[in-house]
Amino acid sequence: MSISLDESGVLDVLIVGAGLSGIGAAAMLSQRCKDKSYMILEARSAIGGTWDLFRYPGIRSDSDMYTLGYAFRPWTDPQAIADGPAIRAYVADTARAYGIDPHIRYGHKVVKASWSSAQAVWTVTAALADGGEAVLRARFLYLCSGYYSYDEAYRPSFEGETDYRGRIVHPQFWPEDLDYSGKRVLVVGSGATAVTLVPAMAARAAHVTMLQRSPSYVVARPAQDRFARRTQRWLPPRLAYALTRWRLIAESIVLYRLARGKPELVKRHLLAQAQRQAGPGVDAGTHFSPSYKPWDQRVCLVPDGDLFRVLRQGGAEILTDRIVRFTERGVLLASGRELEADLVVLATGLSLKLFGGAAIEVDGRALDPSQAMAYKGMMLSDVPNCAMTFGYTNASWTLKADLTAAYVCRLLSWMDRHGVAIAVPRRDPTVASEPFLSFTSGYVQRARDVLPSQGARKPWQVYQNYVMDLLTIRFGRLDDGVMHFGPKGVMP
Repeated sequence: MSISLDESGVLDVLIVGAGLSGIGAAAMLSQRCKDKSYMILEARSAIGGTWDLFRYPGIRSDSDMYTLGYAFRPWTDPQAIADGPAIRAYVADTARAYGIDPHIRYGHKVVKASWSSAQAVWTVTAALADGGEAVLRARFLYLCSGYYSYDEAYRPSFEGETDYRGRIVHPQFWPEDLDYSGKRVLVVGSGATAVTLVPAMAARAAHVTMLQRSPSYVVARPAQDRFARRTQRWLPPRLAYALTRWRLIAESIVLYRLARGKPELVKRHLLAQAQRQAGPGVDAGTHFSPSYKPWDQRVCLVPDGDLFRVLRQGGAEILTDRIVRFTERGVLLASGRELEADLVVLATGLSLKLFGGAAIEVDGRALDPSQAMAYKGMMLSDVPNCAMTFGYTNASWTLKADLTAAYVCRLLSWMDRHGVAIAVPRRDPTVASEPFLSFTSGYVQRARDVLPSQGARKPWQVYQNYVMDLLTIRFGRLDDGVMHFGPKGVMP
């Protein structure tokens, strides 16, 4: 299938990234802007983004699929907490169902995007897998490439690594040939990846140790949602999905507000739950009691309490300590203990990178994202005809991705009706800037010089609240005095 362009060879919309966000954006365009031509550029050779990249044992969603799934395409699998292959299949099935596959160009890594106000067009350069390059032009640029680097991860170096006789791997680059059956495994980390790896690897390893420098909050949740299963038995699929989705959205908002308003109460509850789940052999006060308040960092989710179960049964142990150096047989800890291991998995986090590392220019001027302010959490100040998908940190990513996709469709239709070619949110210098994310997580703190800011008042605030964003994004005025519109050739 060919993609119809106008006589000048210009696309209406160019989407960057064929992951959960990019396929959702394309599906929304195909439904609400049927007359728009679009293309998706994907740097890798496969669909799925994160869910195709990560192949480590146990890879799964860290939130329920009724909210991580698309609003327009019900998640019908019994597993509310789904594994990576199931999510990848869901994304691929969505692409097929909405006729998106012919619009994807694989092996196209966007390296530069330049905006021209005179032409009201983005010129996008992509490096090809065979070493060549492709240049495309589009009226609207839609960045759905996530916020971390696929090419590198956060990987601290430790003294004595060359002395170690075992193998060291990072989950982001999991070797296909890695056999850990019967081996002693050390997983270094305390986040979502670590709590996923430990129970998954414990099924085959001789023993697994989870070593964390500082604890995280960990919450057990049923792998299947009883409410969802009941509604699916008695109601049409779309209605059952919508009811389950809204129930979980409301629940997450209430729990988040409670955690922020009554942090000590919520912390006591989380610790008590962890202690009950892990059993008397684990000191939850040491290993599941962070120094920060609940939701200062993302809370880790373990389906059916699988992490707690392997700790309780002895297939794994958890230690809160610090690595001093590697030794021939393992690692030496600050406590003086030498921890022997055949395999060390450094689940130490992500390296953040906006726009997939592409350089962005506006009328010949290089964009520094850290100097820009986010408009409604999805566009950047003084950057025309460009949207970016950035999901929630305290809820499912796709909730915000869906809202962003719907807004882009609404904006494009409004521009057509009013005969304008350029839409740009203009920054108000009187609006005080604040950090884009309030999280204290290491990957967020390391990216302070990369992320844009948010503003102290709307529409520059990043709410991290689906209902507030729904009201602002779906029902708020497009011509709000901050978004400026103009004809081709004139930057408004």
